[in-house]
Amino acid sequence: MCTRRAVLLTVSTMKFANVLLETNPRSLAYPTMYCNGDQPVIFDTDAGEWMMYGKGEYDYTTYFNSLSVLKLRKYTIADGFFLHLELKGAACTVNQTMGDAFSAHSQDVDGTTHELKASEDWQMLDIPLIITDKMVLVGFRIITEGRVYIRNSYYSVNYDGKLRDVELALSTTTFKKESFIERNIKLVKSQIIDSGEDISEHFTMYVIDNGRTLDAEALSSEHVYVRPNDNVGGAGGFTRGMIEAMEQTPQATNILLMDDDVAVSPESIKRTYNLLRLVNDEYSEALISGAMLDYEIGEDQWEDVGNMTAQGTFSPCKPSLRLTVFGNLIYNELYDPTDWQRNNMYAAWWYCCIPMSLIKKNGLPLPFFVRCDDAEYGIRCKTNFITMNSLCVWHMSFHERYNAAVERYQTTRNTMIAQATTGMAPEADFMHELHNNIRLELKKFGYANAELCLDAFEDFLKGPKFISKVGQAEASFMAANRNKEQLVGFDELQKMANEDPDLHGFDLKKVDRQLIESDKPRSIPQRLRDLITDNGQRILKVRGEGYAVIPLQGWVYPAGVIRDKNKLIVIDWYNRKGIIRVKDTKRYSEIKKRYARDLRYYKANIARLRQEYSAARKELTSIKYWKHYLNME
Repeated sequence: MCTRRAVLLTVSTMKFANVLLETNPRSLAYPTMYCNGDQPVIFDTDAGEWMMYGKGEYDYTTYFNSLSVLKLRKYTIADGFFLHLELKGAACTVNQTMGDAFSAHSQDVDGTTHELKASEDWQMLDIPLIITDKMVLVGFRIITEGRVYIRNSYYSVNYDGKLRDVELALSTTTFKKESFIERNIKLVKSQIIDSGEDISEHFTMYVIDNGRTLDAEALSSEHVYVRPNDNVGGAGGFTRGMIEAMEQTPQATNILLMDDDVAVSPESIKRTYNLLRLVNDEYSEALISGAMLDYEIGEDQWEDVGNMTAQGTFSPCKPSLRLTVFGNLIYNELYDPTDWQRNNMYAAWWYCCIPMSLIKKNGLPLPFFVRCDDAEYGIRCKTNFITMNSLCVWHMSFHERYNAAVERYQTTRNTMIAQATTGMAPEADFMHELHNNIRLELKKFGYANAELCLDAFEDFLKGPKFISKVGQAEASFMAANRNKEQLVGFDELQKMANEDPDLHGFDLKKVDRQLIESDKPRSIPQRLRDLITDNGQRILKVRGEGYAVIPLQGWVYPAGVIRDKNKLIVIDWYNRKGIIRVKDTKRYSEIKKRYARDLRYYKANIARLRQEYSAARKELTSIKYWKHYLNME
């Protein structure tokens, strides 16, 4: 458990969250994430200040600028809340706002109206916020008579007791994503390390460079360290960061794991640090799980906490939420996980803050390379989770970067290893998921990807000695990338279609997303026939006629359009690639025989394998093992 730093013996105040206004592609495209107004809030480059452009209403009860009082009262020792504003310009009125469980829009709080006369000088307004038990969020609304400037505004909190002594380390693992990581290093240096705020003296950033492509000397500084590293994937890179944070002086109390290919607001990191200083005893060892917002649709939240389902799949606990809708901000804060979710919950490592005490209790991650490392670790720790509006990164959607080597090989193998080694999600049925994925790929003639599932299954059946070997995780992933279905560019795809007499008339110029993502209904007899024959590949074997166009994503099953076809044109529209699949009943039969043989071995040996994996847990999660694995000795 983190120690506490003595501050004052009586009620004290600390700044918790800056009123956030920033200029970047996301804030420009989705300004109502910050302020919802009749007029825009823009940065006046001549004055170097933020400006509410003209007469109107400006509501800051938004994703980034509301205060999550319900959660702060739950997670922390905060017991009073204040708003500090600095304004100048036209006359204006400031009202406190709030949202409760049923609010579709922010509401003014009675008795909180503050009027400011027009002034060319900065006027400071310190407002004690009225808080009731029903309030989920609070914020403020400014009604202006004309142009008004705003600066240096923030929320602060009262607390009775002592703040925790926090040394926060940020670890990000990168592999040849120089533009992302160099931008994030620059942001950290300018807005955190050089901020002059308390975090600047208690923050260290580790960049684990698995690709060894960064200029470590040029990018490193007093609080930023670039560590060239072997290509050990995200799991190995983040583990290296954990060890670095554990061995720094003073030792980190918490480590924030963050993906490299993300955009982040440094304010999220500052609020995470402040939250750690205030956190109460009940949540002192909680994982802070930052949300994944869509990099290209910046107002959409995909996930903030996930869970392993009973079917053996990764899934967000919450539905996708549009964060410019006020009611969704309330839903996001109030969501109560189901019992299943709570028992099988994890925080993804695109933004996850872990107490060092939790790492010491539960050990280091498993050597997975990529996929399932974060899910396994979160479920293994069996701790509380903290989520909060404004703690987030923008991350490219997984739907737009589907990789069979990850989804069919890594996910299949690693979930099975995790369950056998540390008992992750003991009631989740990963054999059901394996069976479902193989059948799905076979029905869509994705023979190479079905074979990846079996490669993964067979590597699991080799036991812990296989995965524990130095370099094996990378070698297995590279092999999966070689063995997966290899897509070609659209020009090559069209050329291949032109040379195939069965695809006469196929024209990519006439293909659009509506065609790619369409399906058609099947009758009950058709469904039964497809089920029994695996789309005409067993018992009643048929060659099939014609072709269909389908999307790449492995989890999609356009059953109506693929039935009785001989060829499928698979399209990855986002990356402008595709491949032609041909029904091959001989290859289908070979894969089915191989699967049956593997199942016989599994049934005969699974008890022994589970025992071996469980016995290997202590070694595989130890500092000694990982230092050898990472060549840190």
